[in-house]
Amino acid sequence: MGVIETTKVRARRAPEAPVDLPIGRILPGDCVEAMRRLPDASVDLVFADPPYNLQLGGDLNRPDGSHVDAVTDHWDQFSSFKAYDDFTRAWLTEARRVLKPDGALWVIGSYHNIFRVGAILQDLGFWILNDVVWRKTNPMPNFKGTRFTNAHETLIWASMGEKSRYQFNYRAMKTLNDELQMRSDWVIPICSGAERLKENGTKAHPTQKPEALLYRVLLATTEKGDVVLDPFFGTGTTGAVAKRLGREWIGCEREEFYRGVATKRIEKELPLDESALTTMQSARAAPKVAFGAVVEAGLIPPGTQVFDKKRRWVATVRADGSLVHEKATGSIHGLGKDLQGAPSCNGWSFWHFERGGKVEPIDAARQDWLLANED
Repeated sequence: MGVIETTKVRARRAPEAPVDLPIGRILPGDCVEAMRRLPDASVDLVFADPPYNLQLGGDLNRPDGSHVDAVTDHWDQFSSFKAYDDFTRAWLTEARRVLKPDGALWVIGSYHNIFRVGAILQDLGFWILNDVVWRKTNPMPNFKGTRFTNAHETLIWASMGEKSRYQFNYRAMKTLNDELQMRSDWVIPICSGAERLKENGTKAHPTQKPEALLYRVLLATTEKGDVVLDPFFGTGTTGAVAKRLGREWIGCEREEFYRGVATKRIEKELPLDESALTTMQSARAAPKVAFGAVVEAGLIPPGTQVFDKKRRWVATVRADGSLVHEKATGSIHGLGKDLQGAPSCNGWSFWHFERGGKVEPIDAARQDWLLANED
């Protein structure tokens, strides 16, 4: 289905009868069994980060002999491709059952598994809308020098069928990307630094996904109050971002350790103010980074007040990278142009914010983003 002028590709839903759902809970045990306890057609979106079935053997070491943390956990090990396919078919079948008719599925994987997952979800009746390439700005090198460096993972976004309606906040994505259509290749760094969860100095999870990735998925394909199910919850990235963006969430996670880490993480997360959650619903900058990427990374969080150097105008940053000033909204460039009555505006230098007691142009945050994501 092609893009239409509104921000949705599904009709506005009529009020639904209340359904008894374990909102805000992490369900223990096998994800297939946990999903079987959920009602039919009760979930708006499924985001799945299943085991990749990496089939890694032996230790992986850098040229200097130091050890590389790899995924060797038992939850990623299957006896055969058939065993992996059977598991994939089982959880996808339950995901399809619990999704609403206008719901959608996201699943992420690597070359080890994503093609098998894609074929099975098509066999079950899902309709692929996009494959999105997550290009990592800072991937792990190929230490043996025997292959190309693995610098991306693939996400599949699928609706319930060829003619199914689904949520797509096209305008919000365009605003997030400095008024350019959001492409299907997303340049986002892997999870590192302060965002990387650790317990006793060790990574809590080997494949923790960056919050910016989930931020974009949820902002693009859900709306406030939607229920998001993550069958492979891990350390709770989906739940943390959902809470921040005003979405409801349900997780499934069989590992007690991960459930504990996720619970502590989500308890600390604060939802955004209602005004910051509002996104562009109707009708250029430096080529290397969009303002939306700076917002996604938390360098200028939603709700931040920005202003011109003379403080004639004050605007609030919203979740999709748009700004709102009184009743006027737009991108950093568009709103600045409109307020000045000018033919154009470089929003990076026009808008300022306070950080650490100093007033800086928002371009300072962009430079921080570029510095943190140098190849």
